[in-house]
Amino acid sequence: MRRYLALSLYVLALAACSQEEMLQKFASPEDQSVAKHYIDLLRQRQYDVIEAAMDPSIQSKSLHETLVDMAALIPAGDPTSVTLIGANSMITTGAKTINLTYKYDFSGKWIEANVAVKRQGSATTIVRFNVYPQASSLEDQNKFTLSGKSPVQYLVLGLAVILPLFTLFTLVICVRTKLKGKKWPWVLFVLFGLGKLAVNWTTGQWDITALSFQLFSAAAFAPANGPWTLSISLPIGAIIFLMRRKQLSIDVPS
Repeated sequence: MRRYLALSLYVLALAACSQEEMLQKFASPEDQSVAKHYIDLLRQRQYDVIEAAMDPSIQSKSLHETLVDMAALIPAGDPTSVTLIGANSMITTGAKTINLTYKYDFSGKWIEANVAVKRQGSATTIVRFNVYPQASSLEDQNKFTLSGKSPVQYLVLGLAVILPLFTLFTLVICVRTKLKGKKWPWVLFVLFGLGKLAVNWTTGQWDITALSFQLFSAAAFAPANGPWTLSISLPIGAIIFLMRRKQLSIDVPS
């Protein structure tokens, strides 16, 4: 069981690496250059240049003071690493908004910087600009650890290992059993679990979705540098098949 859990987490870690590559595809080099340029201007305290680039929709009398407060959250010196951790875009009539979030590491001090710019015609303006200090790196905050978790988290983790094994076991029995009717509907029924209980492994926050179907009745997912989310479903198909197996199977004469 430990090997199965380790293998599952290894595969999902590879998926997280692929997500980092996908972020780069969502954000063009030009988009990233613009966002990091404004962040560098804030680090250099060039408030007037930033204010001139602000979209009229977020202009305010307190804008300058807000920028000063944001700059104060950024550690001194040059960052040792800059990582893109979030990217999305939205297209509306005549305008495109690109929203990028970066993780900055200043020799053990971390911040998140979020910049959203709107391109409309030949004009580019800032529609969102935020800086969030972090007590530790995102990797440390969201790393998978077994210590200090709630009973619900441990329960979901255990079932996230057991339920796919139970589903696989039932699936093998289903495939090897001669049934009176068509077999493929039962195979599909066994494969998917109903409903979903999802738990954020970092925060312990949980959520229930009644109408949901999940392959092998369990899943684990972590966005790039984000928290793991474990989810389980009720393997209703597998349970019903095992209960009705004798009724469904063809009697083989001895």
